[in-house]
Amino acid sequence: MKIFSFLQLFFLILQALETDASYMVKPMGKKLLSKEHTLIELTGTDRPGLLSEVCAVLTDRSCNVVNAEIWAHNARAAAVIHITDQSTGTAIEDPDQLSLIQELLYNVLKDLGDYRTPTVSISSPEQIHTGRRLHQMMFAARDFERPVSDQNDDSVRPYVTVSDCPDRDYTVVTARSIDRPKLLFDTVCTLTDMQYLVFHGAVITDRDEAYQEYYIRHVDGFPMSSEAERQRVMECIQAAIERRASKGLQLELFTDDHFGLLSDITRTLRENGLCAKRAEISTKNGKAKHNFIVTDVSGNPVEPKTIYLIRQQMGQSVIQVKGNLSMSPKFPQQTPGSFLFGSFFKCPSFQNFGLIKSLS
Repeated sequence: MKIFSFLQLFFLILQALETDASYMVKPMGKKLLSKEHTLIELTGTDRPGLLSEVCAVLTDRSCNVVNAEIWAHNARAAAVIHITDQSTGTAIEDPDQLSLIQELLYNVLKDLGDYRTPTVSISSPEQIHTGRRLHQMMFAARDFERPVSDQNDDSVRPYVTVSDCPDRDYTVVTARSIDRPKLLFDTVCTLTDMQYLVFHGAVITDRDEAYQEYYIRHVDGFPMSSEAERQRVMECIQAAIERRASKGLQLELFTDDHFGLLSDITRTLRENGLCAKRAEISTKNGKAKHNFIVTDVSGNPVEPKTIYLIRQQMGQSVIQVKGNLSMSPKFPQQTPGSFLFGSFFKCPSFQNFGLIKSLS
């Protein structure tokens, strides 16, 4: 089994190296064929009850949600949703139906108090990598800009630095944060989507913490040339790390699938004062497995009595709580003048190890 897994990894890497950089992640991740589903992509201003309203529109238009992933960060929300026609179980082909769905979803996403226009796209792509696409959508929605209401938020963010390495014509990007699955993927994909090439890198983890260091240049071959550009990269890397590390309580639901189930679930969450910060929706062989990261409408931890009420409504065996109700995950405490790992990371660096050669 180990040999098989290693060979799989080897051929995936080989395939990635033989393709254009912009398609490097496509062999991995969730892939769905366009003939089976219709793809909906949404971005807009996040608010309590938004997911419930989107699901209600889809149910009202006889759309069955097969798979979906939803992210919310810095008051912005993005969703990649795969739907089918309830009557046929296949992709929706009626152009009038698709146009109406697009219009209704746009009206749901429209926020009169926000100058940024929501986006609703309905298409039939051959393949997408859902995580990569969500990063691109959130970046386009400028979720790296913190809303005014969060300017005084005292929660600690990932610590990112961007500095010059003039003797080698590189820009050095470092990031210190909590370690988690897909952290490396999220960081490197963001740099790639921002049109930077990574020439050297180091990733070190210690227990639940991670340190990343990258030596990069713009695709034109030059390092960063302005303070504004360096500041933007810092903000975008922070956002990339935070998007998948949503603060909140994880709820896992596993039950028999039926039409309108997701609409019922999200309505129940909304009616009990919960807001979904992230969601992964999947259905297969008549079963539904949904994961939600939730907070209350103010972004605070969920009260145990709220979960008790929800489990009473949905069924004790249907919904499970992952983690501690009294705990809310946070990034490690750190300050700009301190190191996340103390003395452990004061030395490790490609420059200190002499690994950066004047080859490039």
